[in-house]
Amino acid sequence: MTETLYPDFGVLLVDDEPDWLGSLTLTLETAGGINNITTCSDSRQVLSILEEKRIGLVMLDLTMPHLSGEEVLAQIAERYPDTAVIILSGLNQLETAVRCMRMGAFDYCIKTDEEERIVGSVFRAIRMVEMRSEFQEVSNRLISRELSHPEAFSAIVTGDRSMLDVFAYIEAVAKSPQPLLITGESGVGKELIAQAVHRLSGCRGKLVTVNVAGLDDTVFADTLFGHVRGAFTGADQARRGMVEEASDGTLFLDEIGDLSIPSQVKLLRLLQEREYFPLGCDLPKRLKARIIVATHQNLSAKEGEGKFRRDLYYRLRTHRVQVPALRARRGDIPLLLDHFLAEAAEALGKKKPTPPKGLAQFLTTYSFPGNVRELKAMVFDAVSVHRDRMLSMDSFVKAVESAQAEAGPSTAAPPKENPFSGFDELPTFSDAAAFLVQEALARANGNQTLAARLLGISQPALSKRLKMMHS
Repeated sequence: MTETLYPDFGVLLVDDEPDWLGSLTLTLETAGGINNITTCSDSRQVLSILEEKRIGLVMLDLTMPHLSGEEVLAQIAERYPDTAVIILSGLNQLETAVRCMRMGAFDYCIKTDEEERIVGSVFRAIRMVEMRSEFQEVSNRLISRELSHPEAFSAIVTGDRSMLDVFAYIEAVAKSPQPLLITGESGVGKELIAQAVHRLSGCRGKLVTVNVAGLDDTVFADTLFGHVRGAFTGADQARRGMVEEASDGTLFLDEIGDLSIPSQVKLLRLLQEREYFPLGCDLPKRLKARIIVATHQNLSAKEGEGKFRRDLYYRLRTHRVQVPALRARRGDIPLLLDHFLAEAAEALGKKKPTPPKGLAQFLTTYSFPGNVRELKAMVFDAVSVHRDRMLSMDSFVKAVESAQAEAGPSTAAPPKENPFSGFDELPTFSDAAAFLVQEALARANGNQTLAARLLGISQPALSKRLKMMHS
């Protein structure tokens, strides 16, 4: 059974020769994996078919009775400008080809051209229509900032505008058969994004996840492509690869930046040819899965260093989303804190504890290099040792201090802009100190312990400063 690369893409073949219609239909089905094909032998019926059916590409014979190919092309260009048209002719006429292209034809093919030339033109036309449609969809989504299927993102807790923009983009490209590259630091939730894409894709198959970090070339090939019996020593039984497991679904390759160059070549061929060879097998199998990849590394920099193939990089980044770090969306911290408190309490069989005032504010002062995953670990650790109704801040404070001590001075935040640089007259030391204390107490909701930590001083020192201010 031939794989359907474009199951929803409608193609209309127009020719007054039934034999040619049958031959071209068979070619597109067998060599191109296209089966949503409509045929028409009367050029006068083309517009009515376009009105009734969702057609993205018309393959139009140039010489026909009633209406010529050029006449039909002009009608399509006027009434259905988003529909691509490929002109087919029995003669190689340069002037006619140029005229058709100026009228809006995507390509001009000769019927005697090799099958690969015609099918390649069809694929390019389909991709052009898809990209144009995807661009329009992305533009509309980002402008409206409305989600059609917010339930697909229910596993991701956020209220951040940049994350909602990511969701809108994902909705726009989820049904595309092209690869999707998800980038972002470790712990930001790239796998949750992949799961959302799969839910929105409409794929009938399952989501298969493979972490490719640390896989050498042989293990990578066996993991993805499988093997036949006797392919190598110890291969007593045939084994399906993950590509086959993901048939009609989604294959998610995590940590793609760690892939070796030989494995990158194999992945590139899989994406380009949409076929692969199980180890020990001479017969290729077709790729029937959507490919999603993710990495926390800078692939552009690795490509510049020669550690990642340029052709693979650009093939993978047809669609791309960058998931922002938690420190770039600090407003999500209170939401995530509440979510993880409930999740931890349920997992540990406890009542959901009440967080102390100022805890969320304290956490927003921390950079969270481990992102959402680090915050979740903090919450679970705090709830596991929790005894009273009110959750203690000690566990969080110790976790932050320990992480900062392990990070060392090299990861310290860059110096902030001088807040007094625009002042015509500088405040006195006493006034500046008083302002800082008041601001810290406000951010800590009156909690002196937290305010002292925000100021980087001890609580006795803060108490002493407060007495001086009130004296």
